[in-house]
Amino acid sequence: MHSGRFDALIPTHEQAWLFAAGRHLMPERNLPVAPLAAYDSVASKIAFASTLDDLGLPQPAWRPVHAESELAVLGYPVWVKAAHSTAGRGVALAHNQSEAIEAWRDLSQHGQVMIQMPAAGSYAQVQGVFEHGRLVGAAASALIATGAGGSAAARISVDHPKAIEALRVLGSHLSWHGGIALDYFHVNGEPAFIECNPRTVEPGNAAKAGVNLPELLIRLVTGPPLTTNVELTSPGVRTRSTMAIALGSAERIGTRRAVLAALASAVGGRGEMRGSEEVLTPIVRDPFSIAPAVFAVSSVLANPVSVRRLAQSAVDAYGVTTEAVETARLASRDPE
Repeated sequence: MHSGRFDALIPTHEQAWLFAAGRHLMPERNLPVAPLAAYDSVASKIAFASTLDDLGLPQPAWRPVHAESELAVLGYPVWVKAAHSTAGRGVALAHNQSEAIEAWRDLSQHGQVMIQMPAAGSYAQVQGVFEHGRLVGAAASALIATGAGGSAAARISVDHPKAIEALRVLGSHLSWHGGIALDYFHVNGEPAFIECNPRTVEPGNAAKAGVNLPELLIRLVTGPPLTTNVELTSPGVRTRSTMAIALGSAERIGTRRAVLAALASAVGGRGEMRGSEEVLTPIVRDPFSIAPAVFAVSSVLANPVSVRRLAQSAVDAYGVTTEAVETARLASRDPE
């Protein structure tokens, strides 16, 4: 930053928490990240659920679990969740006591565990950018195609004012600064929140629908001053990642036929993909983006079941574990 070659330092994934924890170690402190105490209120699934309860925001029933005997308190089916995990890798849906115990024994090796009832409705996500607790831009989108780990490989922007209001309440309460995203299920726009990503996530749909979240993050650092109006996306805009759609099909079904069918539907604009625009590997605008797409798709076509290993290796490279959290905290001497 001191070289003058860069205008802003923007965290794009789990390193946002590490930036907050190590802010005092960085020569450039004007970072678009929230205070460490705010991260502590949402970074783990248990902390996030507790914060939602404190604010009266909607979520499925949940309980922390300290022993196997507590797994059945909500009934079945039930989600068993590790406190720290990402990309759908630290959760398991248990249909009975034996499945719950198996999940508990696996996940509890790495830290705290909670259980949560399944939410009704369809998956969606709301994300926004805050300026010291003030919401300056927000985007809500619903899943129309599933990627690896249950992620949204294709989205449609939606008008969910109750989800955006809940996001505003949370960000204001935490004096949030920077990006944040909430996953939820909804029935006719009524949200039930299930997870928080204390950072911005895939911004392509929001940008196509009228709100450029990365640009807002840069403006938090460099100016000009942000307007007092909240920037909101327009509903009905469809975007996709063809590569992610192929990976999701390989993970769920595990056959070349399924992967090829998913690719044909995405590229051909069929069904939910009609009118969608590619945002991850836009080959026309960015010809070099064809390289990762070809590598990933050819890998899963050669061996569809390899997608689990491919996805897990990617998560292992960026995921923040309980051990990483504790290590960073021990090293932290944040004056905040």
